Amino acid sequence: MKMRLKDKVAIITGSGRGIGEGIVMRFAEEGAKIVVNDVNEADAKNVVDQVKAKGGQAVYVLGSVSERAVMQSIVDTAVKEFGTLDIIVNNAGITRDVILHKMTDAQWDAVIAVNLTGTFLGIQCAARVMREKGYGKIINISSTSALGNAGQLNYSASKAGVIGMTKTAAKELGAKGVNVNAIAPGMIWTDMMKNMPPETIKQMDAMLPFIVPMNRKGSPLDIANLALFLASDESSFITGQVIFCDGGMKI
Repeated sequence: MKMRLKDKVAIITGSGRGIGEGIVMRFAEEGAKIVVNDVNEADAKNVVDQVKAKGGQAVYVLGSVSERAVMQSIVDTAVKEFGTLDIIVNNAGITRDVILHKMTDAQWDAVIAVNLTGTFLGIQCAARVMREKGYGKIINISSTSALGNAGQLNYSASKAGVIGMTKTAAKELGAKGVNVNAIAPGMIWTDMMKNMPPETIKQMDAMLPFIVPMNRKGSPLDIANLALFLASDESSFITGQVIFCDGGMKI
């Protein structure tokens, strides 16, 4: 079986659970050496242990991507442990949902710091390595909420910003052999969704046929498979694109 990421070195931020964890496991299956990042050490260690149990190579770096020193440490660890950096998936993200007229400065600042500034730092720190080697894959996780979603003014703004950064970085880095793309997930069945109140989940399931043409929630594997394609050389002539992986929700 062809291993599409054999000996490639990949960073996945916010990868202790959910979509990030799914991307780690999928990349590891395809031969990548992984740097896991999360703010929760138990979660990060668990993912690394899973990779190693399947014969893969992985290390973790703790900390928030909103801090430049942390993001630089993640990139430095990839180079120190595995010799280079080929791929980064800027996945780390948080929500602080509240209707706009009740949103506090702290709720705004927290989301922008992680989702937008964190992605900027990931792009910048990784690009410095990738430009020098003339090769790299940068994948940014945006969201269907980038198009607007009530109660998520901060989150929507951050994810729309990710799209703008993706397209700008693609223009700047294309001639250096670096592809920059974004994925916009829709309703993905992660722990965050599973922990919603049962009544909320029930209401969501009732609405599903009317808002998602494929009539199902997505899984982390759906996003991981798309990320794998964008991280592989099968997507070598694709850059600056935002791919919606949402079951048709935003058609």
